[in-house]
Amino acid sequence: MKALASLGDLLDDTVVWLDGPPARGTDVGCRIFHRRGGSAANVAAHGARLGGTWRFLGRVGDDDAGRGLVASLTAANVDVRVERSGRTGTVVVLVGPDGERTMLSDRGAATELADVPDEWLEGIAALHVPAYSLVIEPLAAASCNAIGRAGRCGAMVSIDASSVSVLEAFGSARFGDLVDGLRPDVLLANAEEAAVLGWPDSITLAHALVVVKDGPRPALVSRGGLRTLVPVCSGGEQPEGREVRDTTGAGDAFAAGLMNALVAGITDVAAVERAHEAAAAVLGSPGAQVLA
Repeated sequence: MKALASLGDLLDDTVVWLDGPPARGTDVGCRIFHRRGGSAANVAAHGARLGGTWRFLGRVGDDDAGRGLVASLTAANVDVRVERSGRTGTVVVLVGPDGERTMLSDRGAATELADVPDEWLEGIAALHVPAYSLVIEPLAAASCNAIGRAGRCGAMVSIDASSVSVLEAFGSARFGDLVDGLRPDVLLANAEEAAVLGWPDSITLAHALVVVKDGPRPALVSRGGLRTLVPVCSGGEQPEGREVRDTTGAGDAFAAGLMNALVAGITDVAAVERAHEAAAAVLGSPGAQVLA
């Protein structure tokens, strides 16, 4: 089976489950967890967990944190291809009692990848790239170049809009123009990101599959002007007994489930149904990993 690859961040996550809102100048109770993170690394790990053959491409620091993260991702059955230099990045994830999160990001060496060697892309069936990898140099130039090479070799290319704040800082129109030029096969966004970008109405790529997620509500699936709503499950609600404690990484799991299914030749709607199932598995665990 050909591998799918994801390009971007492998980071050290400190996940903080808050007992209540942060209170300036005093204490708030919490639970703290240390997890492997980074959107691209999360996608690869979830893709492997779901039975796909996945490769991660990126850069970590030449330090104990980077070595530990590479070992952890490798143990998750991911083929890890990284440069090692500089300082490994860290994200502090503040998760409220409602499961929604705020991320404080210091990406460190992850943004400093300047080249993706040909052998990293050799034989891949798909390349997934979060927006995080497209908005800061030199990683952005390396990612755009890799997308072009992968597409010319027949690999399916997916791009995830990733973050409202990232899109707004980069410029929504500028990001839309960038996507049009890269000509991906699959575009992913949540409802807030799609609103910022005007997706799917602004998409000029008639061939592209556009999926707009909306939490527990149906996802909008659009291709070639045809649109379908795909519920999270048959009743359109969270499965009974499923605790939504931490949404961190749910979008990455969704992307992994979707890409595994599309590469296997499954229809768009059925692929989104599988993606919903993959995302739901993350919601009760701290951080982006699914824990037994």
